[in-house]
Amino acid sequence: MTDANTTITPVKIPGVAWDLAADIYFPANFDEALKYPVVITAHPTGSDKEQTSGNVYGAALAKEGFVAIAFDASFQGESGGEPRFVEDPGFRVGDFSFVVDYLVAQPWVDEDKIGVLAICGGAGYAVAATMIDRRIKALTTIAGSNVGRLMREGFSNYDPIAMLEAVAAQRTAEARGQAEQINDLLPPTVEFAKENGLTDIDVLEATEYYKTPRGQHDRACTSFNFARQGALATWDAYDHAETFLTQPLLIVIGDKPGAFASYRLGMELYGRAASKEKDLLVLPGVSHYDLYDQPEATGKALEAAVPFFHKHL
Repeated sequence: MTDANTTITPVKIPGVAWDLAADIYFPANFDEALKYPVVITAHPTGSDKEQTSGNVYGAALAKEGFVAIAFDASFQGESGGEPRFVEDPGFRVGDFSFVVDYLVAQPWVDEDKIGVLAICGGAGYAVAATMIDRRIKALTTIAGSNVGRLMREGFSNYDPIAMLEAVAAQRTAEARGQAEQINDLLPPTVEFAKENGLTDIDVLEATEYYKTPRGQHDRACTSFNFARQGALATWDAYDHAETFLTQPLLIVIGDKPGAFASYRLGMELYGRAASKEKDLLVLPGVSHYDLYDQPEATGKALEAAVPFFHKHL
């Protein structure tokens, strides 16, 4: 989906103790002597920068004259951090500020025009980051989710205490030399899912996206390091949104509900956000994963997001 005139430049961004990997999507006729509005695009949980945050939304924003920067979360993709496949909200939220640090040091960035567009779990982290880092001036969430909430619900079989006990036991075992436990969040195939009674639309469509050539990428492993996932159990992406989420906000969701709860959570965020300028776009007949890469759904999302960023950046 990248325009032939869009230039993609990989960069390394200094983080807390390692580099974050990012791809910068420059618009056609980019002139480094000018200053540009920039949109940071953040990938879903278990994804990477080459997928929807980069090749769909980053590329589209660059075609509209923005500079877009898609980055890999710490411990994931091409970014640094050990052990691998850690999904820790503190690091995931903090990554945004390191990306902003990098941007404000570039002469072609208008530091007063930095926004964020984030998808699925990345959107939850983006909400928390936007509340903290006031250099972020506008936020769009696409099929946004709240991984902390899901960890207390379906991801822990609605028994987060038992999950935390198991995490504690695994962490003790690893401290004594046992191998890491890396859990794939998805079934290996759609057929396997159906054969084992998994019928939820989000689970099936996630498997079809991540496990087939439709969206598959070598570094998008849809995996959690089990011993390190405990921090999610007590974290909530929307905590204090009524007070601190004041920047302009656009929420895009489909009306087909599924296990990853973007419909329900999008509605909740819209109600809770303190933003004086906030919009909710509900797309009829659209599922969570349609908003990852399906042209009709992503096109409608961008029809809202592009003017939103032109207005607020």
